[in-house]
Amino acid sequence: MLTRLLAHPATKGLDLDAPETTTLRRDIVLSKPFLRAVYEEWYQLIIDRLPEGGGDVLEIGAGSGFFGDFFPDAITSDVFPVDGVDRVIDARELPFADSSLRAIVMTNTLHHIPDVGRFLAEAERCLRPSGRIIAIEPWNTRWSQLVHERFHTEPWRPDAEDWSFPESGPLSGANAPLAWIVTVRDRDRLAGDFPDLIVVETTPFMPFRYLASGGVSLRSLQPGWMYGAWKRLDELGPLRRRFAVFAVVVLERVDT
Repeated sequence: MLTRLLAHPATKGLDLDAPETTTLRRDIVLSKPFLRAVYEEWYQLIIDRLPEGGGDVLEIGAGSGFFGDFFPDAITSDVFPVDGVDRVIDARELPFADSSLRAIVMTNTLHHIPDVGRFLAEAERCLRPSGRIIAIEPWNTRWSQLVHERFHTEPWRPDAEDWSFPESGPLSGANAPLAWIVTVRDRDRLAGDFPDLIVVETTPFMPFRYLASGGVSLRSLQPGWMYGAWKRLDELGPLRRRFAVFAVVVLERVDT
């Protein structure tokens, strides 16, 4: 009932998997000052972690955001044609030469890839030595699970046996805690299957800010000028660790 009452009027009745919905979501992000500040913070976290040296930076799942405005040299991509996105690319079949990419970056995208193992194999091939996967992803805490179950339609299956799920649609198909599964729960499997990819960071953060923003599905719940106060609350150590909803996840390609 609460979700229905707070739903953003522009998103009612839309097909989640339609390219037009992705374009609308980007418009919503840009129109909500508090939510836009969330994305700007995410993008700065990604940029701060880009490795030095040559090679292209590829963003996957770019359609609903504006990372390209922050980092104009990025190759932006999505799985279907979206206005303002450079290329249509399936993360499981990257059209790049071996050892050619400096980084692969994404926000809220990894958990929508139906077969993360195939993506990691492609990333391992395409990233140059010291190249990185840098992702902002949902994180597995009790609070995060409650938030997703109350306010999201995405499946939440931290006990999933596999890293894949049935392919239904670009956004409707998902397992929200997938980044946590791969980098924490199944880290030994990751090391065995992809020895050239090491986990260099999993930093949980942002317990309340995204929820306070209303995200892309709900109305604005806070004015933009309140962002600093919410950030200070979010960065209190005990709250950040226990109630994190997202995490910065970084994998780096090494020569083994």
